[in-house]
Amino acid sequence: MPNRVPIEPGFFTIPEDRDVPPRLLGSRCSACGEYFFPRRQVCARCLVTDLQDTELGPRGTLYTFTYVHVPFFGSLRADAGAYGVGQVDLREGPRVQAVLSGGREELSIGMDVELDLETLYHTAEGDEVVIFRFRPAARA
Repeated sequence: MPNRVPIEPGFFTIPEDRDVPPRLLGSRCSACGEYFFPRRQVCARCLVTDLQDTELGPRGTLYTFTYVHVPFFGSLRADAGAYGVGQVDLREGPRVQAVLSGGREELSIGMDVELDLETLYHTAEGDEVVIFRFRPAARA
C-alpha cells in the first residue's frame, strides 16, 4: 500500500488502518468547552488562551451544500468534473466547510455524513497526497 500524506499537515489524521476513519484536528477551550476547527490559539467565545488539541468527528450532519461545476482547486485530474461543497455540523459543535463526495442526487440537507480521505495525486515517490472530505454515512 502506498504511503498517504496530507496535502497540508495539521488538519486531519491519516490512520494507518484504512478501515479506521480519519478525524479532524481541532481545539477545545478548557474554560467554556467550545470546540473549534481548525485549531485555534485563542477561544473565539471567551478569549481564553488555554485551548487543548482534540480530534473531531468523524460523523456530522450536512447543514447545507452546493454543487460546483468548475475544476477542483489543485486538481491534476482532467476527469475531476463537478463536486459538492458543504457545511457540516460536527457532533462536538463546530460547523466546518468541506468537499463532499457523491453525486448531487446522493446529497440532502440534514443527512448524516462521515469523514473520508480522497487521493488527489501520487508523488514521484509513489505517495498518495490526500485531502479530507465528507461522504454520505453508512447506516450504523
